[in-house]
Amino acid sequence: MGTSFSAVKEDLTSNPRRPPPGSIPIRHHGALPIPAWKIQWSIRLAIKHNNQIQKNHFHKDWQRRVRVHFDQPGRKHRRREARIAKAAAVAPRPVDKLRPVVRCPTVKYNRRVRAGRGFTIAELKEAGIPKKLAPTVGISVDHRRTNYSKESLVANVARLQDYKARLILFPRKSGQFKKLDSSAEEVKAVKATVAEGKRDGIATRVEATFPITNTTAAEAVTEVKRDSLPKGEEAAYRRLRDARAEARYKGMREKRAKTKADDEAAAKK
Repeated sequence: MGTSFSAVKEDLTSNPRRPPPGSIPIRHHGALPIPAWKIQWSIRLAIKHNNQIQKNHFHKDWQRRVRVHFDQPGRKHRRREARIAKAAAVAPRPVDKLRPVVRCPTVKYNRRVRAGRGFTIAELKEAGIPKKLAPTVGISVDHRRTNYSKESLVANVARLQDYKARLILFPRKSGQFKKLDSSAEEVKAVKATVAEGKRDGIATRVEATFPITNTTAAEAVTEVKRDSLPKGEEAAYRRLRDARAEARYKGMREKRAKTKADDEAAAKK
């Protein structure tokens, strides 16, 4: 006896193990099939960071997208011309900004120092430079950086003060000198030098005028003779242990002495 079409249709729709429409059939043991959107979402979440895309069977015709640098001499020339044009446009100002001295992160590199992004608000305040004025006079500011040591604060404040001492600030309006502006003689001398096409005594790059240097291994390591070493303390460890014991048993000993004194006073009565 054959099975009718209605019975087959009912069996297909009522079977819970049959994958519903829009899902990918996956071999499983007693569990319902996983919908296709969930699989796509899980795959999308699995790819993290700047790693290689797995199983990337793409046909992108990469031969047409190979980047070549046949114009290297021309680019080099254009970059040089752009640097010269920028220096002429911003003259007599330098082409770069003053950057702080920061220590490189991680244990591997923290013995070195380099140029940071900008000075902190605390460093500017210590040097007496308003934070809104600093970017207008060639000082980079980074409000996110924090001073975690006094040494970095002192070093960058000294760097700012040295820059401030060498800075020649022109008035906004010609002839109207204000509090922070340089003297008329200094401004006149700089204008005369620039008019002649010279840059004598005028910094074109702040990086070269205020260099950031690291100590070499030869400078960092010095020879010390045994005779020049200071004489160590006698029985230092024993004294440390005695001091710890004294602090530990101080209350107990005071209580014992007080009890003894009270007993002696009671015996005399």
